[in-house]
Amino acid sequence: MMGVMEKKLRWGVLSTAKIGMKKVLPAMQLGRYSTVTAIASRNRARAESAAAELKIPKAYGSYEELLADPEIDAIYNPLPNQLHVPWTIKAAEAGKHVLCEKPLSLTVAEANKLLMVRATSGVKIGEAFMIRCHPQWLRVRELLRAGRIGELRSVVGFFSYFNTDPANIRNQVETGGGALMDIGCYLIHAARYGFGQEPTRVVASIDNDPAMRTDRLTSALLEFPAGQAIFTCSTQLVQYQRVHFIGTKGRIEIEIPFNAPNDRPTRIFIDSGDVFGDGIEIESFPACDQYTLQGDAFSRAMLENTEVPVPLEEGIRNMAVIEALFNSAKSGQWENPRP
Repeated sequence: MMGVMEKKLRWGVLSTAKIGMKKVLPAMQLGRYSTVTAIASRNRARAESAAAELKIPKAYGSYEELLADPEIDAIYNPLPNQLHVPWTIKAAEAGKHVLCEKPLSLTVAEANKLLMVRATSGVKIGEAFMIRCHPQWLRVRELLRAGRIGELRSVVGFFSYFNTDPANIRNQVETGGGALMDIGCYLIHAARYGFGQEPTRVVASIDNDPAMRTDRLTSALLEFPAGQAIFTCSTQLVQYQRVHFIGTKGRIEIEIPFNAPNDRPTRIFIDSGDVFGDGIEIESFPACDQYTLQGDAFSRAMLENTEVPVPLEEGIRNMAVIEALFNSAKSGQWENPRP
């Protein structure tokens, strides 16, 4: 007889978005506990083409059709940011669990609507921070909790890429584009993850693109009960990413924290304070696909009725920091995140 652990959660996908087609779906298809059953587009031909490309059994010409399919257990929602909450609500109301791409919403008020629909529908809703399933991040938390670098007092992060295409949704204000929403959310998540706390107040400096009006260079300072986090993110700088966790006795650096490759090992550096780096220990993690791990972790949570890796409350708290940083850039003052 098949045990729970041998079952696979049947996934449906809203849209043929690039992140899904190129990264998430091929990875989920390799999962032990997940299988991609259907994909939908507002254009049936596009859905059929995507289904053929990825060998997905079903293609639908509307999102509503997919949500009505009784053979789908969960929905992956990689739609543009402004459609995250509306379609997550519709999926939940259709009785489907939802893994929603980050950022969860455009505002805290919008994200809070999901709490009610989750309560009434009884489904699970999670945010797709795939980094939370990667072994390098799990190891960092283990080291921090073990006191490997003493008391964590500072988290320093940087995340950037260069994209000035006005047709790209990441450069459109109405779709929730800009650096803070697209990649700054990871840096906020990393700081909250490291400290295991919420920031009490935040302040930001934002430079907006004069034509596209999205934030192209954002720097922030987050004040936590245990210390501080600083970060810069940009959509118009050379591609780069790094996160440092700095404590009273040492430092941990994640070499490729967010876009961890699936075809080569990743590394973290543990530094006990030698300014020349002679005493740095390197821990290496075998090649893995964090999207496969994310799909399996979410699927197992459904199959075993346990908590998803990044539950709704986590997403709302991250959104509260994003919102407070935008408010700070306008007010020129410290702002308090209000989830």
